[in-house]
Amino acid sequence: MDTIVVVKLKSLLLERGMTIRELSRRTDVRHATISELANQKRLSAHFPHLASIAHALDIKDMNQIITFEKIKE
Repeated sequence: MDTIVVVKLKSLLLERGMTIRELSRRTDVRHATISELANQKRLSAHFPHLASIAHALDIKDMNQIITFEKIKE
């Protein structure tokens, strides 16, 4: 595989001036889960979590949260 999944949550939170803790409260998703997603440490995500995060951040297109990038060689 020559691509990886990139979760752009950290930059989205910075743009909105929101903390991981605040997003956790708004979404009812565990702080640790959001932190792992934001720091590229989680290998899977539940669709309901992603939907809650998108709703809390007023995002209509999941490409704003998750993208694919080519692996640099």
